[in-house]
Amino acid sequence: MNKIVIIGGSKGIGSAILLQQLENQMVYNISRTAPHISHPNLVHFQVDVLHEELPDIENIDSLIYCPGSITLKPISNLSITDFRDDFEINVIGAVRVIQKYLPVLKMGNNPSIVLFSTVAAKLGMPFHASIAAAKSGVEGLVRSLGAELAPTVRINAIAPTITETSLSASILRNERMKENMKERHPLKNYLKAEEVAQMADYLISEKAASISGQVFQMDYGLVSFKL
Repeated sequence: MNKIVIIGGSKGIGSAILLQQLENQMVYNISRTAPHISHPNLVHFQVDVLHEELPDIENIDSLIYCPGSITLKPISNLSITDFRDDFEINVIGAVRVIQKYLPVLKMGNNPSIVLFSTVAAKLGMPFHASIAAAKSGVEGLVRSLGAELAPTVRINAIAPTITETSLSASILRNERMKENMKERHPLKNYLKAEEVAQMADYLISEKAASISGQVFQMDYGLVSFKL
């Protein structure tokens, strides 16, 4: 049984990953709120990863950092604090966690790290300046650490298009908006959290042993196709 640390496994994509891993893996969840379930394979630490001390964990095989943000404003309405907050939660939080657990992770079984970017880091999208800048930092971190940590630890990122979670509830708040969002994507759909969890599961598995330093677009064709 592998041991997986999930940062932010109580909501959204993180929760979907947690639920998928629980049956066969030992999962340590670190977040400000507890998951809505209990399980013999689940240990929860109530911690703010930006401001509080991270717990010591003896054995780790995979580390998945899920926290993110959606700050959508015109550039004239974005404050420096908005940019700073997005960078803190997406990049600095990931760095804190990696620095804390890397010594233990290096001793794990097929050790790997998964971070999260966004399609907005590749595709210019209005009102995404703050989050696109932060997630571009995540992608740079993945490529740099992929080289630095080879061959011991693999690190990759997933860059999803809009995913149906509580974080995107305001964007997908009614059926008309959901249908419009589907129409924007060449493959006429947007993501469910469970789909992203399946990609994370693949990236931490031995099936992905040859893959590191990569960013995987899960975009229903949004970035790659113009139809």
